[in-house]
Amino acid sequence: MAYSPEQFKEISEQLSLVKEEIGKFIVGQQEAIEFSLYSILSDGHALLEGLPGLGKTMLIRTISEVLDLSFSRIQFTPDLMPADITGTSILERNEDGQQKFAFKEGPIFSQMVLADEINRATPKTQSALLEAMGEKTVTVLGETRKMQKPFFVLATQNPIEMEGTYPLPEAQMDRFLCKILLPYPSKDELKEIMLRTTGPYTIPIKKVMNTEKIIIAQEMTKEVVIADEMVDYAVDLVSATHHKSEGDNEWSQYVQYGSGPRGLQSIIRLAKARALMAGRFHVSIADIKSVAKPALRHRVLMNYEGEAEGIDVDQLIDKLLDEVKQGASV
Repeated sequence: MAYSPEQFKEISEQLSLVKEEIGKFIVGQQEAIEFSLYSILSDGHALLEGLPGLGKTMLIRTISEVLDLSFSRIQFTPDLMPADITGTSILERNEDGQQKFAFKEGPIFSQMVLADEINRATPKTQSALLEAMGEKTVTVLGETRKMQKPFFVLATQNPIEMEGTYPLPEAQMDRFLCKILLPYPSKDELKEIMLRTTGPYTIPIKKVMNTEKIIIAQEMTKEVVIADEMVDYAVDLVSATHHKSEGDNEWSQYVQYGSGPRGLQSIIRLAKARALMAGRFHVSIADIKSVAKPALRHRVLMNYEGEAEGIDVDQLIDKLLDEVKQGASV
């Protein structure tokens, strides 16, 4: 379906109001807010990494309120079981006294799901999210159920070096459209957080959009135009993450695994979402560069030499953004 420039402008203005409304309650954390919204527009999921107490839960809860979407929170713990997430069938007695199995939905059946501290659960439990995130369905006892639209998972994780955490399987990491790092707030932000959370007044949250408008915005995001030159640049960027790629770059020797096709898809989808939120109908080079790190940082694995040299993935991507030139194949 083709949308008019007026429709694009209207949705872009509503998205700006969404971001403004979230900012009334959430102090700072602009990257987390923006990329959470980009992920929703791209019909994808986001992984948020940061220490406990930095407002991850309040962020996703606030977004769900502003967008008027159903919300559920799953606290991942070592004893959490897959059925605690997906739900299960239980034996019930009906009005006639007959017993039959009835399915009780788990917390995954919400439009916005916060998977809190996902790396504190065992890999078996983490895998319960894979089908829902990848296929937008949940299969229990041979019966497949579809998720509501839109469906968005924001998973949070603590840094891997903390006690009681399990590394996410590579297959699950690849399901996330982007990985967002949550920094400590500045002194001014800390003061503002204190003023907003310890005073006598509650900040009201307005509902700016709804399910219907979000689905329309997702369709509009797909129709944002991207030139072949922009696609080629994104392809060159992803190819440059491969170990000893063609036209070997200085740091490729430190890469064990580079990004695959999902990394390229994520860059394009996030870049389109960023363009739409900025009120543009086409993707620019700035869009691609801006989304490169969140889209690739969880898809590139450094080898032992890279870790020994103290090189992290963000440094590698920054280097590639400097070296890979638009219109020049690497």
